[in-house]
Order: sequence, then C-alpha cells, then structure tokens
Amino acid sequence: MFLLVVALYFFLACLISWLVLFPAGRDTALDLLAKVESRLSRRAGAIARRGNDGVAALRQSSSTSLRGIAGFLRRHYLLALGGAAVICLPPLLALMASNKTMLGGYEVSVREMNGQVKDLLQGEQLVPPSAPPPLVFATQEVAQLRPMLASASRNWDLLNPAYAQRLLLVFKIMKEQHGYDMAILEGYRSPERQNMLAGMGSNVTNAAAFQSWHQYGLAADCAFLRDGKLVISEKDAWAMRGYRLYGEVAASVGMTWGGNWKMMDFGHTELRLPGVMKR
Repeated sequence: MFLLVVALYFFLACLISWLVLFPAGRDTALDLLAKVESRLSRRAGAIARRGNDGVAALRQSSSTSLRGIAGFLRRHYLLALGGAAVICLPPLLALMASNKTMLGGYEVSVREMNGQVKDLLQGEQLVPPSAPPPLVFATQEVAQLRPMLASASRNWDLLNPAYAQRLLLVFKIMKEQHGYDMAILEGYRSPERQNMLAGMGSNVTNAAAFQSWHQYGLAADCAFLRDGKLVISEKDAWAMRGYRLYGEVAASVGMTWGGNWKMMDFGHTELRLPGVMKR
C-alpha cells in the first residue's frame, strides 16, 4: 500500500512538472480539455433537443441502474463485504502495527549540538570583554602594522547584534578552548574613514565607502593579546597559529574569514546578511 501511494505521488509529480515546464505538455492538456468540452457540449445539446422525454428516459435509466446495483449487493452481500475487507484491512493493520507518522529519514535528529552554539541559538546574550587601555593600540609597532588604528572605533554597541553575538562567541571559544585572548582592532567604520583608508592604497583596503561590511556593523578586525600587549604580525608563529584557529572557529558560527581571500586579511571576519549591501 505504501509503495502504491509513493508511485501515485511520483506519477502526479511528474505529470505536474510536465505541464508546468514543457509547453508541449500544456498544449496537449489544453487540446484534450477542448475535446472533452466539445463532446460534453454536443451531448448536452442532444439531451436538450430530446426535451422532457429525454430527461425522463435518463432518470429512468439512472433509477434502473441504482436498483440493479442494490439488487446485486443484496444477492451477493458476502462477496461485497469480503471485497471491502480485502481493500481496507491491509492499510488498517499497517497503521495499527506502527507508531511512526513519517519516513525514517525525517525523524528528529538526536545528534548532540555544540553546547556553546546551542546557547547562542537559544538566546544567551554574551557580554563584551573589558576594553584594553587605549595605549595598547597606540604603540609604535602597532602603528607600523595598522596606520591610524588609534582613532578606530572599537565600540561593540555599534556592531550589528547578530554579528556581535557571534564574534563574542568566537572570542569565548578562542579563550576557553585554545587559550587566546582577543581584542577588536576596529569594528564599525564610517563611510568617510573607509574612503580615507582606501585612498592610502590597496595594501590597506580596496573597498570604498559602503563597499565594506564595516559600514553596516557586520565586520571587525581582531588580533590577540599576549602579556598585555597587542600581537598583530603574521610573522609571529604564536599569532599565526591563533589566526588559523580563529578562521576555523569563525566559519563554524557562520562568519566569513578574511584569511581565505586572495588579499589575505587574517584578523578580519564578517557576517554577510542578505539584502544589506547593495552591490
């Protein structure tokens, strides 16, 4: 019975697809409908021309047929009951013997979810860490690697809430599982600042105003803190290991990592929400 239902569904799906996707199918169906309509019209016209006699004859014929069917059922009621049992009992027995209401492949998964991701999806609100002292971002070493970083915004409140929570979750995993403390170098970036950085050359950024997810609060550049100092350089083996881990963790919560780009930006992550950036 189940296979019959599946076969019938497959046939109907193919028929509907044929009618929707192929003009020849639609033309064939329309021609068939037109022929059926023409036959019905001719039959209705013939009945109308016969007048009341034809209607009476039709009623008499229908009444005779019903009486014949009733008589057959009375004479062969045991055969009729047996046929009804043969048709109805198998599906009833199948329903009674099984408590499943859907195909096995669609059963609820019992696979355990990462606890931290589960908490995030269930609405846990992570709190931003304490901001490092401003002098951490203004050292000579940092200025050589990231010009104008001292004036960058590191305000978590200016980030999109969905992105901010994912980034905080990444910070938490990096600390608890890998031992890396992290800090934002730059989060939200104004259009004016974006154009100014773009004017400094492609080694800084290729994106002009509103071509970067920074303008929408959906991107941030981050680095590591070691012994109270900011470590940005990829030449540092400890930092480079951290960037690789950072990229893996960021991807696991649905963010894009700049380390996979042709112009690699290891500290950059972004959350590409649909309908936000007009390209």
